[in-house]
Amino acid sequence: MSKKKLATYWFAGCSGCHMSLLDMDERILEIAKLADIVKSPIVDPKEIGEVDITLVEGAVASEEHLEEARLIRERSKIVVSFGDCALTGNVPSLRNPIPKEEVLKRAYVDLPSNDNPDKVLPSRVISPLLDRVRPLHEVIPVDYVIPGCPPSADLIFYVLNELLNDRTPSLEQGRLKYG
Repeated sequence: MSKKKLATYWFAGCSGCHMSLLDMDERILEIAKLADIVKSPIVDPKEIGEVDITLVEGAVASEEHLEEARLIRERSKIVVSFGDCALTGNVPSLRNPIPKEEVLKRAYVDLPSNDNPDKVLPSRVISPLLDRVRPLHEVIPVDYVIPGCPPSADLIFYVLNELLNDRTPSLEQGRLKYG
């Protein structure tokens, strides 16, 4: 059996979901027998082609995230909303009641910084923020969800193992299948 291609992305969030992925410990070797990780925070190729399974951690908060999400959906057979930030917006969406201009001003002008002594808003360093932080399923179709903040290593392993073996993961009726 040929290996599948697995990708993981990290949008607006804390990286806790990727930490739980690493918490699978030696079970990562079982996943590695079934899949090549072609994209992740530690594997960053310039171009990726078609991918079998993509896990997306974090909410969609910037124009860059939005563009990447659309590209992910276009190139992935299966997209998994990975953790509560991707599923609901969670903590990153707490900025939604505040206009993005105020968020940027607070972060780059009002707060003390050694990196920005002139108190200037960045113009090219960060991707422009969206008006509202959005969960992944609001911008692209999602096939499965892995809930949790962060999800447990056991749940992540279970879902990946099922998908990589061409099985449908099912913990409770409808819990992981989206839509």
